[in-house]
Amino acid sequence: MPVLFIGHGSPMNTLEDNRCTRVWRELGRSLPRPRAILAISAHWYVNATAVTAMALPKTIHDFGGFPQALFDYQYPAPGDPELAARVQSLLSPLKVAADQDWGLDHGTWSVLAHLFPQADIPVVQLSIDATQTNQFHYQLGNMLAALRDEGVLIFGSGNLVHNLRTIRWTNNAPPYPWATRIERDLKKKLTQHDHQALVDYTSLDPDILLAVPTPEHYLPLLHVIGAQRPGDEVRFPLEGIELGSLSMLSFIIG
Repeated sequence: MPVLFIGHGSPMNTLEDNRCTRVWRELGRSLPRPRAILAISAHWYVNATAVTAMALPKTIHDFGGFPQALFDYQYPAPGDPELAARVQSLLSPLKVAADQDWGLDHGTWSVLAHLFPQADIPVVQLSIDATQTNQFHYQLGNMLAALRDEGVLIFGSGNLVHNLRTIRWTNNAPPYPWATRIERDLKKKLTQHDHQALVDYTSLDPDILLAVPTPEHYLPLLHVIGAQRPGDEVRFPLEGIELGSLSMLSFIIG
């Protein structure tokens, strides 16, 4: 299987027909069909490493202020307790909790609603441990790469430029120059397979903390590139800054 990173943007993408969701739908049609999906979402950012282990994960509406139609949306994909156990085994001796409470958050289902709209592929989520280093998250990707040979799609969901405080809430808002520059530079590092620069991202640009003021939307990138293998091609089906400071850069490895 390839490995996938999607810039998920607003949860309203779940319901909308726009340039991003059209690309996601086409991507879902072109990808090999996985037997299961392991999702790493920016929105499960906790002080532990955990994996959802329930047979029927709930759809979590982890946001506020959106239309009722978004709160009514359900993504009833099954879970996969056997895959959760496999993740625990691959990450051993790291302690990985078998979670029975979380489910699927909007970082996962807002994208899968378009990639796999039938919700008939099992989905497991892996938390992002806020207490750990960037290198730790990259190493987890290395350890999970074996899942690619087992029909599992490793899917990271975040945004590489994600500053909600500087968003321009107007139609066709121009991007901030720093947002465009940093997205371009991150894309270049991905193309060059310069993983160490991406792990040590805080030294990439003087404005990097404008683009990544908090790490949770960036860290899924590290899991994804950690699963990259020598010779894997990197393709970019989508890029560009929305609302001034939100990068929709998405890429496929392999």
